[in-house]
Amino acid sequence: MINKQLSEIVDQLFGDTSEPTLQSIWHPRADIYRHGQGWLIKLELAGVRQEDIKVNVSDTMLKVEGIRRDLVAKDISEAYKMEISYNRFERVIELPENLKDTKIAMDFNQGMLLIKLHCKK
Repeated sequence: MINKQLSEIVDQLFGDTSEPTLQSIWHPRADIYRHGQGWLIKLELAGVRQEDIKVNVSDTMLKVEGIRRDLVAKDISEAYKMEISYNRFERVIELPENLKDTKIAMDFNQGMLLIKLHCKK
């Protein structure tokens, strides 16, 4: 009884996390590093195709968005359990400087997106 009540409280605070829906937007995890010439942002995007990723900067914001598709589900009639989030994703990261004239370089390797921001001083 207590576990059920606790689960209901968690669901109210954070939404139902037990079964991700196909319609929800998911937010990939990120590591952010500062270096001498700018920033390195690393995002975990396993299962996402590089052509399905868009990166934009404006003011102090870096926005990474795209879609992860379930390529196997089209041949399957019923899911038993789904824990991986599919559909649209978005991650907005605010950095403590203006990114106006920033050069962006990207590398996508083994499900990790590396975004290098070279900021002009």
